[in-house]
Amino acid sequence: MTSLTAAVVPEAAPATSVRHRPPGLTAELVFVGRAMRHSFRDTESVLMSILLPVMLMLLFTYVFGGAIDPTGEYVNFVVPGTILTCAGFGAATTATFVANDMRRGIIDRFRTMPVRASAVLTGHVVASLVRNLLATGVVIVVALAIGFRPEADLGGWLAAFGIIALWILAITYLFAAIGLAAGSPEAATGYGFILLFLPYLSSGFVQLNTLPDWLRPVAEFQPATPVSDTIRGALMDTDAAMQPIWAVAWCLGILIVAVAWGGWLFARKSARR
Repeated sequence: MTSLTAAVVPEAAPATSVRHRPPGLTAELVFVGRAMRHSFRDTESVLMSILLPVMLMLLFTYVFGGAIDPTGEYVNFVVPGTILTCAGFGAATTATFVANDMRRGIIDRFRTMPVRASAVLTGHVVASLVRNLLATGVVIVVALAIGFRPEADLGGWLAAFGIIALWILAITYLFAAIGLAAGSPEAATGYGFILLFLPYLSSGFVQLNTLPDWLRPVAEFQPATPVSDTIRGALMDTDAAMQPIWAVAWCLGILIVAVAWGGWLFARKSARR
């Protein structure tokens, strides 16, 4: 009589759906690298974000500057407004890049991966910050070539750099959120274009006392004016009064709202797909 011995096979462990996220800031660094490659491959957008502010600065300095300031010192006044315009043009491309990601469905793929949702937006924002700081450097070099003579010491330059970087970070996150909210890249470009007018309605290009009475409050109570005055005060070593406090408050307020809005939009729109 033969006996069959049944082999006891251990029961397979149930598959788990736990996805381990990369440690630290690994995901953010990956998306920063991705956004950097995409942005610098789009050479036309990079060139336009630099050339347009430079052309505007040359236009205001050589065409309108003589009428605004016959002493020839207008270039020292107009540089902060040009820097804000440069930052706006550069940040506007972020809205287009984010809207393109949403339209192509790549965000859905990212949602299935073990990465933080914020890493995608962080990648776009950091890449735009680097790109805009480089463009700002080019604008300042051109300004120096046409007669811009700042009087700032090292502390003044660091203060100007800090407020410029904070402004770029705030509006870039805002443009990234606009890219999420827009229905298409074309719509994102259109919505962002409205924000590009803020420096023109501020003290970036003209003295506020030259504006009509009905327009002056609009220019006074918007973020571009204290930011322009702060940059000008730091670079020209002049007293900006309370404007640096208002500039930092505006930038932080915009940044907080943009981060919260962008995170909510990212989760909401990705969940619908």
